[in-house]
Amino acid sequence: MIAVVLVVLLYVGSSYNGFVTKNESVTNQWAQVETQYQRRLDLIPNLVDSVKGAMKQEQTVFLAIADARTKYGSAKTVDEKAAAATGVESALSRLLVVMENYPQLKSSDTVQTLMAQLEGTENRVSVERGRFNDAVRDLNAATKRFPGTIIASIFGFKERAYFEAAKGAENAPKVNF
Repeated sequence: MIAVVLVVLLYVGSSYNGFVTKNESVTNQWAQVETQYQRRLDLIPNLVDSVKGAMKQEQTVFLAIADARTKYGSAKTVDEKAAAATGVESALSRLLVVMENYPQLKSSDTVQTLMAQLEGTENRVSVERGRFNDAVRDLNAATKRFPGTIIASIFGFKERAYFEAAKGAENAPKVNF
């Protein structure tokens, strides 16, 4: 009888530790996503300043970028931050379209370097979002499987939300000249 109780306690303890580890993995992975968002937000002012001088007439693009950065800075929840990050991406893609129409910007070493850094950051963001969703999948699966679902509910572990692109993100932005 004591052996059965000991085995059950060991299983519950092991399961609890597994949930803690999975939950922390999700939290850590979201921090990695935010790190890449911050890198992106740090690069944007440099890129905008580099491009601004040659593009005084494109103030709406710069205002959209500034507004998107502000929304990200004031976002509190993961969902709000994800939606705000999508706004940043949309504004940046409009800037890229505008830049394509200005050959003098394409030849600028500073702009090219910043664009390469921004492109690399966008790739990192994509990778980290994928890793975040993988960590969420692992936690969510563990909270749904029997008997883990019982242990998860006892200790208050719940499913976490996946990162999902905001509605309309699948459509390329339109830039009017």
